[in-house]
Amino acid sequence: MQYVQTASGGSLSRPSSARVTSDETLIALIANGDRDAVRVLFARHNVRVFRFLLRIVGDEATAEDLVAEVFLEVWRNAGRFEARSQVSTWILAIARYKALASRRRRSYDWLDDETSERIEDPADDPEVAVQKTERSALFQECLKQLSVAHRQVVDLIYYHEQSIDEVSHIIGVPKSTVKTRMFYARKRIAELMAERGVERAWL
Repeated sequence: MQYVQTASGGSLSRPSSARVTSDETLIALIANGDRDAVRVLFARHNVRVFRFLLRIVGDEATAEDLVAEVFLEVWRNAGRFEARSQVSTWILAIARYKALASRRRRSYDWLDDETSERIEDPADDPEVAVQKTERSALFQECLKQLSVAHRQVVDLIYYHEQSIDEVSHIIGVPKSTVKTRMFYARKRIAELMAERGVERAWL
């Protein structure tokens, strides 16, 4: 399938129905072979999927290729969507599978992009702005030291705003496991931040 927009930039004109058509309706239309529907779904979710993939594979070109693979998979399997989760959760689950398969094929290490650029308060003076930037950099260093499993949970919950139930579905583990991983991830980040002189982590 050909798309007008790449995941990392540019713009794609959306059909007028993009703002009013639910993801679930789009999936039903895609299952019936509607190419316009898949374009709307792509425009709505491709940037989010790209960023999620990038955090796993650590390479923009690979992430771009995988975005296309993810939405091709959506096109092929829309008829199998059973609505047991949100469409966005289902798409991220496909993305995760594709990314991990790519890592196994290419033996890439997990590399984090700048995932937590914080919006600066216009009222911040230069000193406060610098402190926020430094704190963000420290947090990213600590995040990189977590295991892949713990990092995935932090990424999905805090940067993709997924619920515990949704994360459980995406990574294929019980909700109790998601909670346990989040607990240990927060604890470890707090320890690492404290070692760097920051007494309170963000999570």
